[in-house]
Amino acid sequence: MVQHEYSRLARSLLKPVQGRTSQTGKPGSNGESTLVNRVLVVDDEQTLAQNLQAYLQAQGLDVHVAHDGASGIGLAESLAPQVIVLDYRLPDMEGFQVLETVRQNRQCHFVLITAHPTAEVRERAAELGVTHVLFKPFPLAELARAILDLVGIERQHRATDDSAAGYVERRQNRNELFPLQLYDGSWVLADRRRNGAKPPGPDDEQLLTGE
Repeated sequence: MVQHEYSRLARSLLKPVQGRTSQTGKPGSNGESTLVNRVLVVDDEQTLAQNLQAYLQAQGLDVHVAHDGASGIGLAESLAPQVIVLDYRLPDMEGFQVLETVRQNRQCHFVLITAHPTAEVRERAAELGVTHVLFKPFPLAELARAILDLVGIERQHRATDDSAAGYVERRQNRNELFPLQLYDGSWVLADRRRNGAKPPGPDDEQLLTGE
């Protein structure tokens, strides 16, 4: 019975958010909302990507997911995310190919995630200006800090009172619970950090694997 309730709540919280209008958004010339904190996760490991989406949404971010390079490029063009969390090894291309293609038309920040922490990968990331590289497995909170750091850079570039106020509002109204799917297919509910306290849990102890 408890497992059924976890699964039901998880499905409800993980409904696609594409097309949602955030409180931080402003309508653009084409009628779309321009979000200060929109994130795209590109990773072919579906359980990992789903968990990243759930956790980052609990931090107040608007998160979308793609599972291959081509889909990631298409969503980057249509959604115009501020940050792309990009897996190095995708089924149809390397993550760096996604980065180079996206940068031809869009300016955004990248966080590279990889299970291959080779010198070649690190050097290539540095050449392409990727300042945040996380090696799997990594703490969820470390990814959130990297994204929020890059979103902060984006806010400085935009530097408008409305966007700054909206960013703070979204960070202060995060969900209390978010679902995580285990690799055996079961679900658990995790608590986010509350009132400055630091309880044990996914914020700093939950590690993610995948590739």
